[in-house]
Amino acid sequence: MYVPASNWSIAISLIIGLILNFLPLQGDLLISRPDFVALAITYWNVNHPYKLSMSVAFGMGLMVDVGNAGILGQHALAYCVIFYLTLIFGRRLRLFSLLKQAPQIGFFLLIMQIVIILIALSNGSALPGWRYFLATVTGALLWVPASFLITLLLRPKPDSNAL
Repeated sequence: MYVPASNWSIAISLIIGLILNFLPLQGDLLISRPDFVALAITYWNVNHPYKLSMSVAFGMGLMVDVGNAGILGQHALAYCVIFYLTLIFGRRLRLFSLLKQAPQIGFFLLIMQIVIILIALSNGSALPGWRYFLATVTGALLWVPASFLITLLLRPKPDSNAL
């Protein structure tokens, strides 16, 4: 069922994703934390294409880079790549159920992480271990509950005066 989205709901979900990305975690929780901003961008681009622009994805990536004190522009470029992929494959993704969308979203998140690694490697960083890709797995696993939750929050409240 198509539920129209307001600009406020998009902004709130992106801000919540930004806050969840900046939560101070340690150890395995930090390694396995998915990129919530990327999940929010992917959700809006798959379910409501053309409501979000690539400049918003780029700006959110710059905010994540500044917040992480990383290489400026690496998340911005990665978010633009995932934005482009979900814009191209969004119509096909909407044909599938949420459970069947999750592996495809995981593949998009993997491409995004590979872009981030390539940028870091070009700047002299060391190659991360296999545990770096746990965030892709948890992101794909969180796709179903995150999509369901955002769609549930978008549903209009029933009118008590209606018959």
